[in-house]
Amino acid sequence: MNRRDLLRGAVGAVAGALWPTTARAASDPQPTLIRDENRRPGTTDWQLTRVWPNASPYRTSLIEGYCTRQSVAAGEELGICVSTDPERAFLVDIYRCGWYGGKGARHMVRLGPIRGRRQPVPPRGPDPGRLRECRWEPSVTLRIPEDWPSGVYLGKLTTVPRSRTEPYWQSYVIFIVRDGRRAQILFQCSDNTWQAYNRWPENDSLYTHPKAAHYPGVQVSFDRPYGLYPQIMRNPLSLGSGEFLLWEFPLCYWLEQHGYDVTYCSNSDVLGVSFLERVKIFISVGHDEYWDLRQYEAVRQAIERGVNVLWLSANSVFIVAPFSPSSDGRPNRILTRAGAYGVLRPEERAAYADVYDGLQGVGPDERTIIGARTVVPFNGGGDWTCVRPDHWVFEGTGMRAGESIPGLVGWEYHGDPDLHREGLVVLAEGLVWAGGTRAGRYAATIYPGPRGNWVFNSATIYWAQGLASPPGHWIPWSHYSRPHGPDPRVQRITRNLIERLS
Repeated sequence: MNRRDLLRGAVGAVAGALWPTTARAASDPQPTLIRDENRRPGTTDWQLTRVWPNASPYRTSLIEGYCTRQSVAAGEELGICVSTDPERAFLVDIYRCGWYGGKGARHMVRLGPIRGRRQPVPPRGPDPGRLRECRWEPSVTLRIPEDWPSGVYLGKLTTVPRSRTEPYWQSYVIFIVRDGRRAQILFQCSDNTWQAYNRWPENDSLYTHPKAAHYPGVQVSFDRPYGLYPQIMRNPLSLGSGEFLLWEFPLCYWLEQHGYDVTYCSNSDVLGVSFLERVKIFISVGHDEYWDLRQYEAVRQAIERGVNVLWLSANSVFIVAPFSPSSDGRPNRILTRAGAYGVLRPEERAAYADVYDGLQGVGPDERTIIGARTVVPFNGGGDWTCVRPDHWVFEGTGMRAGESIPGLVGWEYHGDPDLHREGLVVLAEGLVWAGGTRAGRYAATIYPGPRGNWVFNSATIYWAQGLASPPGHWIPWSHYSRPHGPDPRVQRITRNLIERLS
């Protein structure tokens, strides 16, 4: 392929993607939108096939990239910044994640071939921030078509071989398309936490300061690729996709399979209560540790105004992490660890003295909006054991007092429930074993809000593992414990909550 043909292909692909379409106003309710969307043909080709972290344990230099925004609305522009080393032409295939007849995603558009080039790895900034912020030129700019529904979108990057004897290489970029319509459910991606643990390019996360894992003032930027996920497993599908495919995708897949009216957002979208008041149920999913104080306040006000909240997550709202703009002024592109939510107990400091060096409680107690909190030991695995089988949450499950769902609790969890809160009920509780020897205690809870609404805390990162197992999904294993995958009891409890809260 000569240069003229290469450029013609790239321009044609982008022009096709930018062609305007007709859609209803974003604020209008569209209760059948997701059901209708999932009648469209799906594909399993969204999965990566050839992956090689060749430049570090976390990074591929062969093809890698990031998007210029965490989330984008229809009609807005999104830059996709890509580096290839060695320089190769590449393709970008964009997929929307969902059910799609069990395939897991729908192909939306192909961009390219696009001429690739090597873009620089930024130096590490000075202490305490140690910030790595890429300032890459966008390789392609995409205006989001008006008929693309809200959802989580993967951009599969693939190099174009120069001969039949040269292999191709792949990785992802990931972004969220948001909307402003009234809907049943708002699915918040935990992308602040994806970035907090991202070690791209060498070993650069919020946890790698030489003084302490939770050292305050450390910073990370969304202007860098997501490296291979660094905790508990090395899943090749995490290269470029953060933690979405690991902990959150099973919930997305299950909700869309059953036709629930769901819309999606980034952590960075939940900075004001008006964004939440348009939905009946707000869901935090997976590993949702890092929150700006404005997120906390938005959710607190939403509960006061009658929005239901499902914490299908754990270790949630643990670290106060304010947003700040990028070096070129784009908002909410840098996260800084400022401190912890609530007061760090003496036993926590004693157990994790090296981890907590310098960390102070600077935010409100997260139990105010969750009903429970992160407790020590942080990590472990255990069975989710019913203690209130007469509660409506368990209707139709057949669960008895003392009956357990094996391995559902992990690898981080909530405990220490706020037993002084009026109406709070502990639904499930038991032991979690860290490292197979150290015992902790979790508690799943529910409490009523002031306007007939409810706040449910599943107490585990693994809750979505009990809902579905999409194509490409790996069941996690940590601290000598693992969940069993989809379970009809987890599915029924989740249905009971959504139907009651809707």
